Amino acid sequence: MEIDPNHLPYLHGGPLGRVRFKAEPEDFVVEELLGFEPSGVGEHCLVWVEKRNLDSNAAGALLADALGIRHRLVSHCGLKDRQAVTRQWFSLHLPGQPSPEPAAFESEGLRVLRVTRNTRKLRRGIHLGNRFTIRLRDPDFDPNLAAGRWQAITDKGVPNFFGHQRFGHGGRNVAKFLAMVREEFAPRDRALRGLLLSAARSHLFNAVVGGRMARGNWDVPLEGEIYGFADNRTILLPEKQRGDEVPRFEAGVLELTAPLWGNGELQSVGAVRSLEEELVAPFSDLTAGLETFGLRQERRVIRLRPTNAIFEILKDGDLRLGFDLPKGTYATALLRELAEMVECGSEA
Repeated sequence: MEIDPNHLPYLHGGPLGRVRFKAEPEDFVVEELLGFEPSGVGEHCLVWVEKRNLDSNAAGALLADALGIRHRLVSHCGLKDRQAVTRQWFSLHLPGQPSPEPAAFESEGLRVLRVTRNTRKLRRGIHLGNRFTIRLRDPDFDPNLAAGRWQAITDKGVPNFFGHQRFGHGGRNVAKFLAMVREEFAPRDRALRGLLLSAARSHLFNAVVGGRMARGNWDVPLEGEIYGFADNRTILLPEKQRGDEVPRFEAGVLELTAPLWGNGELQSVGAVRSLEEELVAPFSDLTAGLETFGLRQERRVIRLRPTNAIFEILKDGDLRLGFDLPKGTYATALLRELAEMVECGSEA
């Protein structure tokens, strides 16, 4: 049951060649798009930070330690890459206390850009999305070919696959999930348990999307589809559909969805439900395992399209890409359709 994202199907013909990826932290810049302006008042101190070579949980711990408060009083919207330069918001619960000066938080790898207040704490997934600026070094293919491929990616999108980050080293998180189901492994860490559940759901999602691609209907609406908006915030169940979903899909307003497996019946109906049941049938151990944990059936759009996309060929031949993505999606889903990413420390 191990999963290797490099074996997932390609929509645009496979990578053009190889590039060096994340050779420097500044090669991968991520800026969180909160989607709303903090209120400026309230018992939660919001801190906009820039961090370098520091993951989100470690940064949150540094902020808590700087003020001498419990780590659980610090929250954020989502995890950001460690090997990168990232900017994101953190909230600290400081009722009745003044906001500290930026210098009180700063440490190696962490710089505070803004401090304000808000009436509510930040919770996982409430942000709108992320903005990426990525430098790909030393491409071993014609950069002009990359320009054409990038245009196709922005025009047609890519499969919204879950990336290798979701599956752990060597894709072992799925096997660990099955061990947990068989009670051979009992993670004490609630976060690890959630990660294993997510890996199993992600494996099934990828299987459905890949199966629809193989059948040539991943972007062809069938009877019984559940549609979703591109930002992945809202889905349209059959009773909420108004009859014009196919034209709205063709216009790029709506997207098709695939299941995030859980307990109960699939939300799709008709031909789509039959197809999804067929595609997950080889993974009955995963579906049965997920159902025992009481997760509800959910959906996720199956196409990912970047917005505000830019492409540059730099003077030294390196490539610079810029784009925005909705929350919960992976930049690597786009990049894999362009080139094979050779990360620092990987074999040449």
